[in-house]
Amino acid sequence: MSKLKNFSAPHPFVILFAVIILLAVSTYFIPAGEYERTTNEDGQTIVVDGSYHSVESNPAGFMEIFQAVHQGMVEGAAIIFFIFIVGGAFGIFRATNTIEAALGSISSKVMGKEIYLIPVVMLFFGVAGASFGMFEETLPFILIMVPVAMKLGFDSMVGTAMVLVGVSAGFTAAFTNPFTIGVAQGIADVPLFSGIVPRIAFWAVFMAVSITYVMLYARKIKADPSKSVVYEEDQKQNIDSDGMDQHKLSKQQGATLGILMLTLVILAYGVVQHGWFITEIAALFMMMGLAIGLMNKMKINEMAEKFVKGCEELVVGALVVGFAYGALVILQNSSTIDTILYGITEVVSGLPGQLAAIGMYGMQSLLNFIVTSGSGQAALSMPIMTPLADLLDVSRQTAVLAYQMGDGISNIITPTSGLLLAGLAMARISWVKWFKWAWPLILIQYALGAIFITVAHLFIWVS
Repeated sequence: MSKLKNFSAPHPFVILFAVIILLAVSTYFIPAGEYERTTNEDGQTIVVDGSYHSVESNPAGFMEIFQAVHQGMVEGAAIIFFIFIVGGAFGIFRATNTIEAALGSISSKVMGKEIYLIPVVMLFFGVAGASFGMFEETLPFILIMVPVAMKLGFDSMVGTAMVLVGVSAGFTAAFTNPFTIGVAQGIADVPLFSGIVPRIAFWAVFMAVSITYVMLYARKIKADPSKSVVYEEDQKQNIDSDGMDQHKLSKQQGATLGILMLTLVILAYGVVQHGWFITEIAALFMMMGLAIGLMNKMKINEMAEKFVKGCEELVVGALVVGFAYGALVILQNSSTIDTILYGITEVVSGLPGQLAAIGMYGMQSLLNFIVTSGSGQAALSMPIMTPLADLLDVSRQTAVLAYQMGDGISNIITPTSGLLLAGLAMARISWVKWFKWAWPLILIQYALGAIFITVAHLFIWVS
């Protein structure tokens, strides 16, 4: 018992560095090989099917293990500094106590009905993930939803899950996500965003199950807080209660909340209409922070101090992205990632027609533990999966669905997902505790994905 009491969950850096070492060791056993690559009409770099060939072995050496961390930081710089900038902007926002005041103003109205906040929030993020591919952009909202959930009688796990599970479920079972469906359908040469009706049906089921899972846990915690998976951690969190005694928002706080809402509208418009990504969104949040500071009559130095404080709170969450990229660097530099893809593809091609679609799903699911980027996985696997689907008498639409479901589910559980660990670091939840809470939901989602793909293969997109 004393050993158990002294046990502490490993730090995210420890987990990811262990993964880097494990992958480095694997490069001595996995043969080196490469696919030839080409650029398609849309400017995407894709692999050429049938072009796999062996190359000279280049296993990771002792020095490469440590170099991978720095190289990963460089590779993930865009996301790392995006997290810092957005965190700084929200540091200014949080200094206004607008969220606390908003909670105080609605507390009497939602008394006894707090549980219904969960489906509202999760559907918001679910629609955003399914429609315009929102995912990384949700990280700042963990900073808001964790204290909100705790003040309403839930725990930090519920606050984190409302954001991560909500957006991940929507992103996975998406219907017009340009970063997954758009890229995959473009490579598979099927009409862009075709098959939207069955995808919306799959999304509705996927979201309903995910929301129910979170609500059941939240109801249990509301009844007995000691049953929380993160009960001890939450006791140590210092949630500022300033503003909770307000019964309504002040005019300045109302205007501040309006700036936040306007930012979200502009974000959605920019992503959908103009293809905004990390750089444009970071700039938008910087403008939001500046506007909020001016609205609340902060001095320039005060805004800078609040910005820095917001960055400080996200140091672990930002740098963990670099460690995650470091794991991918090991496989890329040793020329083993294409060998893994080739080996899995060979297994799938040997399956009977009835199991081919499920085999593709399994292949994409395994691949996502290594390549966590949705568009990156599409560019890597779909040029191979498309002709393979034709060969195995599987509809290309079903092949896209297999990629889509396989790519998305593990995004909120794999330790190589820097964005997951960044979000958990923001919420101060260890990956071990998150895994303990989330694994039943992940199994349910994998089962749902298999059902969707089977139904699509047999009854909807019959090749």
